[in-house]
Amino acid sequence: MLTTKASSRIKVYYEVTKPKIWYLLVFTAIGAAFTASNLYHIPISPITWGLVVGGVIAGSAAANTLTNYNDRDIDAIMERTKERPIPSRRIYPAEKALYFGLVLTAISLVSSFAINIWAGIFMAFGLIDNILVYSKLLKRRSRTNIVLGGFSGGAPAMIGYVAVTTTGLWDLGLVMAGLVFVWIPMHIWSLTLHVKEDYNKVKVPMLTAVQSEKTSVRVIAGTTLMMVLFSVLPFFMTDPSGKHIFHEVYLYTAIATGAIMVGLSFWLLVKPSERASWTLFKFSSPYLAILFIALMVDSAL
Repeated sequence: MLTTKASSRIKVYYEVTKPKIWYLLVFTAIGAAFTASNLYHIPISPITWGLVVGGVIAGSAAANTLTNYNDRDIDAIMERTKERPIPSRRIYPAEKALYFGLVLTAISLVSSFAINIWAGIFMAFGLIDNILVYSKLLKRRSRTNIVLGGFSGGAPAMIGYVAVTTTGLWDLGLVMAGLVFVWIPMHIWSLTLHVKEDYNKVKVPMLTAVQSEKTSVRVIAGTTLMMVLFSVLPFFMTDPSGKHIFHEVYLYTAIATGAIMVGLSFWLLVKPSERASWTLFKFSSPYLAILFIALMVDSAL
């Protein structure tokens, strides 16, 4: 059995990977793989499943760990983040987190390239976009940080898809990754809207911190509407014979959940409040998960 001290250390290193973030990203990879498998009638071997799930877990955990390491100085100042493992010195010295993140990075790349070259390329792209483009280059310099850094969010779905097939990669595969990409800004901005003082304190130009509340809620409402409109796109996609790939199960699910998202964003637009922004943020993760469940169910039917 693990000693209490060893168990505690494992929990701390698990926490630094931000599991609540990678749970959903891993699910999008599973959803994309399962959907592609159903549509093209290609079975997925247990080994491939293991490489996809293990690789995406390692890659997402690596990105979160290394961005935590990059942000250790500002995390120690912000109220929302000061109790994270590195600023609270539960991981000390901070270089331990750096080495842990690099090991996870190596595991993710080896696992992804073991699937195929495309999976490896998408994993490398996701890591570079999140760790270097978003965290190192843009987060403290530009209000476009979460937009340009959001490309990495679609990488797990692309990895799951190409683990099965490259057929339709640049239409259906890209659209599935796009669902995550268009979801990210609304998800992050609804969270950061009412902690703007934290971001201003450390001079991080998150859009909701540098813009007025009135402008911010308009942007959130606009990106939510764009996301919902984009979510309906898979229903209109067809195969080479002209038949719809997805049917009413996905369409009705996208419309129903999208209506809720638009309603919540309208509530925030009309009456900006911490409760409204927090509710929109909390529903946004189940919303994305439900869309991918609908894709899996519709493709199975």
